[in-house]
Amino acid sequence: MGSSWAAILQRGGFRRVSFFQQNSYAACIFHVLPGRTGPIVMALAVRAVRCVHPLILALWLLACAQPAQADARLEVQVKAAYLVKFAGFVDWPPSAFPRPDSPLLIGVAGNDALAAQLEQVATRRSVGGHPLAVRRLQRGDSPAGLHMLYGAGPDGAMLLAAAPGLPLLTVSDAADGAADAVGMIRFVVAEERLRFEVALGQVAPSRLRISARLLAAALRVTGAS
Repeated sequence: MGSSWAAILQRGGFRRVSFFQQNSYAACIFHVLPGRTGPIVMALAVRAVRCVHPLILALWLLACAQPAQADARLEVQVKAAYLVKFAGFVDWPPSAFPRPDSPLLIGVAGNDALAAQLEQVATRRSVGGHPLAVRRLQRGDSPAGLHMLYGAGPDGAMLLAAAPGLPLLTVSDAADGAADAVGMIRFVVAEERLRFEVALGQVAPSRLRISARLLAAALRVTGAS
């Protein structure tokens, strides 16, 4: 660890330090500027975790322990982590999986960097007995057979527009559209941190059930009755 810190102090960069102690979790991210004498604490998160669901804790840490003004690579890493965690908060109808051990397919369109990161994060992971698998899509592909779809840019928008009615969790960036943006879950930057909001009005036709725990972790929930 000493050599990695020495390299960061020389050229600058981000460094995250986290630890568990009894019933508390602490996460601190330092930003080191080249030529400065010491690091700047960019984010600090400490929270008691007794009786806290581990998936809820993971979502809370993703929202709270991010450096301000995160670079593009870190944003991709956080989005990939979010997508994997989302899968644990959604119930799909039984017909969405041909077999009990069928893979849970996450499609990505319009963001190759995110697809590559997600392929790394999803390796050897499973949700509810379903191993996670990633599929890259482009314009003209069908979203049928997917269980989750992240779409960005023109290609992603076309695929998301074809998703209503399918048992498919759709995720997009709020910045990609206005009030009529497509996506059940939308990434949004709030107070220089990447968060997400949920549009329940788009969930009902899909026959998916989103856990109340996920809704509680969202920045905003719309369409709730």
